[in-house]
Amino acid sequence: MRIALAPINPTVGDIAGNTRLLEQAVRGASDADLVVLPELAICGYPPRDLLHEPSFVDACEHAGRSLAGLSRGGPAVVVGCPVRMGPRVRNALLLLRDGAVERVYAKRLLPTYDVFDEDRYFMPGDEPCVVDVAGHRVGLAICEDLWTGQDAGQHWRYEGRADPLAALVDAGAGVIVSPSASPFVEGKHRRHLALLGGHARRHGAWVLSVNQAGANDDLIFDGHALAFDPTGTLRAAGPRFGNAMTVVDLARAPAPVHDPLEAAGDDVALGEALALGVRDYVRKTGFERVLIGLSGGIDSAVTAALAVMALGAENVVGVAMPGPYSSDHALADAKTLADNLGVRLLTLPIGEPMEGFRGVLDAAFGELGLAALGQRMPDIAQENLQSRLRGTAIMALSNRLGALVLTTGNKSELAVGYCTLYGDMNGGLAVLADLYKGRVYELARAMNAMPGAFGFDVSPIPAGTIEKPPSAELAPGQRDDDTLPPYNVLDEIVRWRVEERLGVDEIARHMGQEVALVRRICRLIAANEYKRFQYAVALKVRPVAFGPGRRMPLAQGWWGDGPTMSP
Repeated sequence: MRIALAPINPTVGDIAGNTRLLEQAVRGASDADLVVLPELAICGYPPRDLLHEPSFVDACEHAGRSLAGLSRGGPAVVVGCPVRMGPRVRNALLLLRDGAVERVYAKRLLPTYDVFDEDRYFMPGDEPCVVDVAGHRVGLAICEDLWTGQDAGQHWRYEGRADPLAALVDAGAGVIVSPSASPFVEGKHRRHLALLGGHARRHGAWVLSVNQAGANDDLIFDGHALAFDPTGTLRAAGPRFGNAMTVVDLARAPAPVHDPLEAAGDDVALGEALALGVRDYVRKTGFERVLIGLSGGIDSAVTAALAVMALGAENVVGVAMPGPYSSDHALADAKTLADNLGVRLLTLPIGEPMEGFRGVLDAAFGELGLAALGQRMPDIAQENLQSRLRGTAIMALSNRLGALVLTTGNKSELAVGYCTLYGDMNGGLAVLADLYKGRVYELARAMNAMPGAFGFDVSPIPAGTIEKPPSAELAPGQRDDDTLPPYNVLDEIVRWRVEERLGVDEIARHMGQEVALVRRICRLIAANEYKRFQYAVALKVRPVAFGPGRRMPLAQGWWGDGPTMSP
C-alpha cells in the first residue's frame, strides 16, 4: 500500500483557498492508495471562535463533501474537517472514497491546556475507526489521540481514559495514520520521534503522522511527515517547515532515514521556524513589506535577519532613530547590519521633536509643580518620551508605506516590563517575544558561524552588536544591568516562574539566588501583565509563551511569594 502524507499550509477561515490546496495535493498523489491530509485542514488550525458560527461549520462540511469527488477513480482521502455529529461540533476526519464521504471519525482526546481550548468547541468521539484500504486495516487517529498529552507534559489529563491507539489495534488495525496540527516548540520534535517510535514498537503496527505546515497568528507548524515501521524504525520523514508530499510504500520497506528536523540542529530549526512565522503572518494579513527599528542592539539585529530570511531584503526597511543619548557605535552597527543584509536603512533623528515636546511638557510640569524633563536622573518620563517618539515615527512610516512594523522585544525584557508601551512595543508582530535574551545571543552567534545554513552570504550580525553590553540608550551611560540582574540570571528566574510556575522560595533554592532578588523579579513579572496584554501577536516557540496560552489577571495581588505575603 502506498500512503501519501500531504502537509498543506492553510489560512484559517479561507475555506475556498484551503480547498484548492487540498485538491492540488490529492491530484499530485494519484498513484497512491491513500492520501492523508492534516487535522482541520479544510478550515485551518486553530479556527478558534469561528467554530461558534453555524454558517462557518456549514461551509466546512460543504467543502468536505465537494472534495469527495476527487476520490472517484482515485485514491481514498483522509482530511480533517469540523463536523456536526449530534448537538455539537466534532473535530473530525472524513474518509472520502468512490466519490462519497464513506466514514467520519471524531477525535477522542481533546487538548485543553496551553494554547489549546478544544473542549470549548468540540464534543469528543468515543469510538475507534478502522477501515480497509488496499488489503490493509487502517486505523484513524487525530493529533492528541496519538500524543496523549505526553509531548507537552499533560499526560495526567487523560488518566482513566481509554487509549485511542490501543482501541485501534484491538479493532484490527495494522497501520495507524494520524493527521495533526501540533504547533512548533523548541525540542518537541524529539519527543514526537520517541512517542511515535514507541507506539509502533508497542503495538507492532505502522504509525504515520502528518502535521499542518505554515503558521497562523502566533502558532508555527513544522509541516512534518513521519512514518515508523512496526519495529519502531523511522522509514520516512518529510522536509522540515515545508509542504512537500512524502509517499511511503509499506510493501517495499524503505530504508531507515534520518529526521530532517533533527538533522538541522536547534539553532537552524529555530531560525527557520521564526522566519516562517514572519512570512506567513505578513502574507496572510495582506502585507508585503515590513519596517524594523534598528537600534544597533542585538534584538533588532536578529529580528531584521529573520525578516530577510522570511521576505527577502527588498521587502525589509530598517529605520535608525538616534536620540540625544545614542552612541556613535549604535548607529554604525545599524548601518553595518543593513549593509550585511542588503536592506534599505532610513535615518530619522528624534532630537528635534524631543526638544519640541520638552518645551510643551516642561511648561505643564511647571504649572503642576513637577520637575522638568532631565532635571533629575534617572527620569522615566524622559526615557519613555524618547521611546514613544520613535514609536510614533515608525508608525507614521508604516501608514505611508503600507508596511507592517515588527517589534523586537525579547521574553526576558517583556517579562519584567523593560519596554515602553506605545514606544518600542509598537508593532503588529513580536518576533522574539518568546526567546530569552540569552537565546537571542545564541541565535545571533549561530547565524554568524553558519551564515549559509540561514541563507546568508556573509555573517549578518555586526561583531560590536554581540560584544557590547546591552543598553536601551535612553539615559547617559545607561546599561541594562544597572536595573536588571545579568541576563543569564534573569532568564532562569523568568523560566522557572513563567514556564515551571514555581514560587519565590522554590526558585531561590533551585538557583542558589538571594530570595530578595527572586522576589523582586517575580513581582515585576506580575506587575507588568498589563503591558503584555496590550502587546503585539507574539510568535510561540517555548512550552509556555506570553499570549493565549498564559491567561493571567491584570489587577491582582499574587506575586508567587508563598502562603504568607511579605509586605
